Amino acid sequence: MARRTYTQEFKESAARLVTEQGYTAAQAARSLGVDPASIRAWVRELPQASGPTSDDPAALKAENARLREENRRLTLEREILKKATAFFAKELP
Repeated sequence: MARRTYTQEFKESAARLVTEQGYTAAQAARSLGVDPASIRAWVRELPQASGPTSDDPAALKAENARLREENRRLTLEREILKKATAFFAKELP
């Protein structure tokens, strides 16, 4: 069986489910389809000071631009999925 690899962004998002949203490692692992030990390892690797500090305007501006781009991409993906759902719902008998 091939070993699965995950992006750094996926690992950080999974770790934040535990640290910021109150999930247990087992709950987060079950919802994401990964091993709970992986989630625990990612939580340990997660930088404690995530995000820019409030006294660095350039970092805040860069983070804001990154989040706006991510929001735009996710909105586009959601719209595509809505259209696909409507299309496939019409084809059901």
